[in-house]
Amino acid sequence: MHESKKELFRDLSGRSAETRAAMSFPIRFWTFVVNVLCLPLHVIHAVGLYSLYKRMIPFVLQRMSVKYNEKMHESKKELFRDLSGFKGNGGQLTILEIGCGTGANFQFYPPGTKVVCTDPNPHFQKYLAENMKKNDRLRYERFVVSTGEDMSSVEDESVDVVVCTLVLCSVTDVAQTLREMHRILRPGGAFFFIEHVVADPSTWTYFFQHVLQPAWDYLGDGCKMTRTTWKYLEEAGFSDLKLQHINAPLFFVIKPHIFGHAVK
Repeated sequence: MHESKKELFRDLSGRSAETRAAMSFPIRFWTFVVNVLCLPLHVIHAVGLYSLYKRMIPFVLQRMSVKYNEKMHESKKELFRDLSGFKGNGGQLTILEIGCGTGANFQFYPPGTKVVCTDPNPHFQKYLAENMKKNDRLRYERFVVSTGEDMSSVEDESVDVVVCTLVLCSVTDVAQTLREMHRILRPGGAFFFIEHVVADPSTWTYFFQHVLQPAWDYLGDGCKMTRTTWKYLEEAGFSDLKLQHINAPLFFVIKPHIFGHAVK
C-alpha cells in the first residue's frame, strides 16, 4: 500500500521535475487541474481496482482498432508492402508482433507468414483467436504473455521482422523494448512501426496532449501522448532507419504519427 500511495502522490504532482521544468506555466497549471479532477481515478488505481478495467480494454480496443484501420488503411498498406522483402533464407517470412492486441495488423501480412504474437494482457486472446480465423492464410505459431521490455521466451536472432503499432506509447521503458527487438531480429531483419507521438511544441495540440495526459493515461491503459518516440528509434543502433512524420486523420491529440521501418 505504501508504494500505491507514492504512485498516487506522484500522479497528483503531474510529472517528474525534469519534465515539469520543460513545460510552460499554463501547461503545468492546467495539468494540475486535470490531475485533481482525476483524483477518483488515482484512488481507484492506488487501491488496486484499476485491474478490473484491464479486462474491459480488449472489448474496447477491438472496436477502436476497426475504426483505426479504416482511417489508416492506406498508410498501413504503404508501410507493410515491403514485408516480403525480408524473408529469411528458407523463403518463409517470420513475424513477431509485439503488443498484438486483437490482431488488427494480420490482414496486411503476406500469405504463408509465420506469426508469433506477444501482449502483456492475456484477455486479448479471445479477440485474437477471432482474427486468426479470419486470416487463416497465415501460420500462427504461438501467443506469449509478455511485456515489450522482457521477451526472454523468444530466442535471439529468431525472426525476420518485428512489428509494433501503437505500442511504444505505453511501454514502461522504450529503450529497453527496442533493445529486445534488436536482440530478437536476425541480422538484416527489420522492425516495422506506426506510433502516435508528441506534437510540435508551438501547437495547441502539444498543449492539450500534456494537459489531458493524466486522464488519458487511465483511459488508454498507460498510453503516453507526449513521447518523442522517434528520438529513441534514432538512438537504437539500427543500421538503416526510414521514418516519416505524418498527421493521421484521427482525434486531434493523436494526429501526430510516425511510421516506417528500421533494419538491423
